Amino acid sequence: MTKFPTLLIPLLAITALASGCASTEPRYSSNNPSNVRSTSYQSIGVIESIERGREGNDSALLGTVVGGVVGAAVGHQVGEGRTNDVATVAGAVGGAVIGRKIDKAHDRNNDDAYAISVRFSNGNRQTFTQNSIGRLHVGDRVLIEDGRVRTL
Repeated sequence: MTKFPTLLIPLLAITALASGCASTEPRYSSNNPSNVRSTSYQSIGVIESIERGREGNDSALLGTVVGGVVGAAVGHQVGEGRTNDVATVAGAVGGAVIGRKIDKAHDRNNDDAYAISVRFSNGNRQTFTQNSIGRLHVGDRVLIEDGRVRTL
């Protein structure tokens, strides 16, 4: 009966780590370090480029590593002596496999992200990342509103 809480804690930790990787916050970078994000920021510019990529690939091995560590810890709770060693290794391998599957499922749920580079009339350039571009095209005049690129 003491094994149930021992197994439940690592499973809850994996679930918490996997769900904490998701982010709905739009991200963008700037070619000009003086640009600061503001929630009421509005400006007009022209799209210079649109690049399609994947968002959320920062932690490609996180699930595998965390799963392996948790699996080894759980496996170490089983048996004594040689049996304990085998259970620890089996737990590490099994945990790594399960962690990787969770990580891949998380990657599959991420939408494509678009890096939209905008040039402003003062010559500054800024790149915004968002999940969809709608009807945006290179050369379009756009409005930047609350960190999002929108057509005029």
